[in-house]
Amino acid sequence: MKFDHIAVVGAGAWGSALACTAARAGRRVTLIARSEQAAADIRATGESRHLPGMKLDPRITVTAGAAAAAAADAVLLVVPAQALRFAAGSLAPVIASGTPIVACAKGIERDTRAFMTEVIAACIPQAKPAILSGPSFATDVARGLPTAVTLAAREAAVASNLVRALGTHTFRPYHSTDVRGVEIGGAAKNVLAIAAGIASGRRLGASALAALTTRGFAELIRFGKAFGARAETLTGLSGLGDLILTCSTRQSRNFSFGVVIGEGASLADAARGGLAEGAFTASVLVEMAKAADIDMPIANAVDAVLDGRLSIDEAMEALLARPFKAEN
Repeated sequence: MKFDHIAVVGAGAWGSALACTAARAGRRVTLIARSEQAAADIRATGESRHLPGMKLDPRITVTAGAAAAAAADAVLLVVPAQALRFAAGSLAPVIASGTPIVACAKGIERDTRAFMTEVIAACIPQAKPAILSGPSFATDVARGLPTAVTLAAREAAVASNLVRALGTHTFRPYHSTDVRGVEIGGAAKNVLAIAAGIASGRRLGASALAALTTRGFAELIRFGKAFGARAETLTGLSGLGDLILTCSTRQSRNFSFGVVIGEGASLADAARGGLAEGAFTASVLVEMAKAADIDMPIANAVDAVLDGRLSIDEAMEALLARPFKAEN
């Protein structure tokens, strides 16, 4: 399992950045855009419009159409979580048996409550699903700045060989077999980052932000353990590491989305700042937590605000009015 040829499906910011790091790792890379026109635009300018000013590695082949993934040894599926089923379905007819398909989205499918690798397994049963997640921004990876992430697959050999194929001196993936833990960390932290952004937008102070992030992490831990995640995964890069990153900077779309809401903008105005996966994940995360009797008050508050059931002030009052209890 040398994985010499990597196909990257999705030429947005993250897909383009991962294509660049795979090329730096010495892999033959095919970047598959959503349309022939999008591919032509990238070839003409040498860059993705989602990463302006950052030239793609000239060794990357840019094209369109699922058929371009047929010859790849592994596929990075870099599309939003709620679009992953459609993208995986388009790949199904061309993917050879045993090919690793690595989901690079952080979320849970709303209609089915399915995690990303479950969507891949349902759409491409002959593939080997995997997940890549962790504290990373596309611009940092594209520029070759030091970044560490987690890549998980059910088979240890698949995960470790994918890590060897993608790793460089600045992009360091760690391998794991805890697929569910990596998926939960990425999905839950997006919702919690919205809460942190709202607190920042409301100017509640650094102490409140630290408390919110810490108590949010406690919720992530409870949810993860209930759904079979390993504690060491949740306290690692794809759990705590990603939470720290996305709760601390407006470079995070979810945090920035929350900041704009906290400053008083409408949800529609906040959404114009770019895709915030947490806005789509909040309701399904809360539904799954309730079904499993998991206490997640911060995630509940985010969902209630996004759904219009509570104002921000009402949600904050409800959180502060909770009974005093031991920390756990």
